[in-house]
Order: sequence, then C-alpha cells, then structure tokens
Amino acid sequence: MADQRAASFATRSIKESSKVHALKLALSMVDLTTLEGADSPGKVRALCRKGITPDPTAPDLPSVAAICVYPEMVPIARAALAGSTVKVAAVATGFPSGQYPLSVRLDDTKRAIEAGADEIDMVISRGLFLAGERDRVRDEIAQIKEVCISTSNPSGGSAHLKVILETGELETYDAVRRASDLAISAGLTDYDFIKTSTGKVQPAATPGVTLVMLEAIRDHYLRTGIRIGMKPAGGIRTAKQAIAYLVMVKETLGDDWLTPDLFRFGASTLANDLLMQLARMRTGHYHSPDDFAEA
Repeated sequence: MADQRAASFATRSIKESSKVHALKLALSMVDLTTLEGADSPGKVRALCRKGITPDPTAPDLPSVAAICVYPEMVPIARAALAGSTVKVAAVATGFPSGQYPLSVRLDDTKRAIEAGADEIDMVISRGLFLAGERDRVRDEIAQIKEVCISTSNPSGGSAHLKVILETGELETYDAVRRASDLAISAGLTDYDFIKTSTGKVQPAATPGVTLVMLEAIRDHYLRTGIRIGMKPAGGIRTAKQAIAYLVMVKETLGDDWLTPDLFRFGASTLANDLLMQLARMRTGHYHSPDDFAEA
C-alpha cells in the first residue's frame, strides 16, 4: 500500500509555470555531496562554487542548501562558502558504517562542529537496531544531539542533526517506521532531520520509504507541534523524480515543509538534471550535462 500510494504522486499533472517554480525549489533543497576517499581541497572548493552559483548564465537561480563533506574537509568548505547562504554539512559519527566506539563518534561530531559544520549527518547503529537494542540506539542519538547543542561552531551557533537510518539495511517498512519513530523520540527538535540513506547502500531512497518516514514526521508533529525535516538521499537523479517527491511532501505534510529548512535532497547528480531542465525551459533547447560540471 505504501508503494501504491507513493507511486501515485508521480502521476500528478503540473502546469508549466508551476514546474519552473518546482524546479527552482528543488534546486534550493539539494545537499551537494562529495564523500570519496579521493576528495581533495580543490574538489571541495569547486563543489562550493557550484553550490553558490549553480549556473553562472542564470544568476536568478537559487543556491543549493548545503555542501556535505567528510569532517576533515569542513574547514575548506566553510572558507569557500563564506558570505553565502549555503550551509556546511559533515557526515560525522563513523560514516558510513557507524561501527566505531561511541566515544570516537562523539568526538568526531564535536570536532566537525568546532571546525565549522552547521549540520551533522549521523548514521545510526543498524546492527544494534536489528538486534533489538533500540534503547541503546536511542541513547546514542540523544548523546550526539547533546553534542550538537552544546558545541559552538565558529559563528557561535549550534548544529542541526540529520539522523541517517540506512533504510536499505532495515529490510521492511515496519522497521523503517520504528526506526523513524525512535530517532525522532531521541530528542530531535525543530529543523532536525531524519534521512534515508548514506548513498553507499542499495536500495537507497525510494518513494515508499520516504512516504513511511514522512508519515512518522506528520504523526509526531500532530502530537507535539515539533517540525522534523526529511532528507531522501541516494538514487534521485532526475527532475521528474524530484517533482514527484515535492508533491508527496505537499500532500503528506503541507506547504510548511516545502522549504530547504525542512526538506532536502541528498543527490548531487540531481542538480545537473534540474539545471538542464531549467535551461531548456529558458532557452528552448537542451544543454549537455557537462555544461553544468564543477568549475
């Protein structure tokens, strides 16, 4: 039923003028990401330039929401993004496996924030969750959240937390819902997020999984008034897919969630397709994806 409901959002008819708005909105929600062993300062700086000005020929387009990097690259990203609205996100806590001692993960988070991270993308201990040790998982999330609150970045602010469930390893929608509820109940506050995937495990984000997680967010909001954000990550590559996700968010959570503060796409490939579609609508013809590669 979740799959059927999720598939229905891709069938909505959207007017041309609304499509332009949706494409720009989706672009503003992208977390551009580089999480490779070969990441270099130059690569991160190039990604930051693209994040600030996705298409230099169309200065009216919005910047992306954030640049997501490993903790060691946070100072590089922060310097490159200075003066812009783009946030620095760091995948701390032993990403992507989470198979590190809790003390190491806590220190990883603290150092990333002190280096300049505005957001922490943490992975839960899937092994503990699947073994039924859910109180331990909740406690670990709560301790990471406390570090986000108590540690100041160079701007004097705290960091928002995005909790990655790695849904491709959770096996069932029931488990995804239980993990969503558990993460949210671990002390997440307004504008913290739950997130599908690291992008390192398949399947990553799917419409069905995203719908289940959105419904957990909705039910928590109706009980508490707390607005938790959502980030599907991995596997979202086309503008058409992105628009279907925006329709899902609108119909499940309402217009208040149609903002980068509460919805993100973890999909760097998506940005190029959004830019291609916007260029086509502006000029009447398609451009090559290479036209939008990092400078």
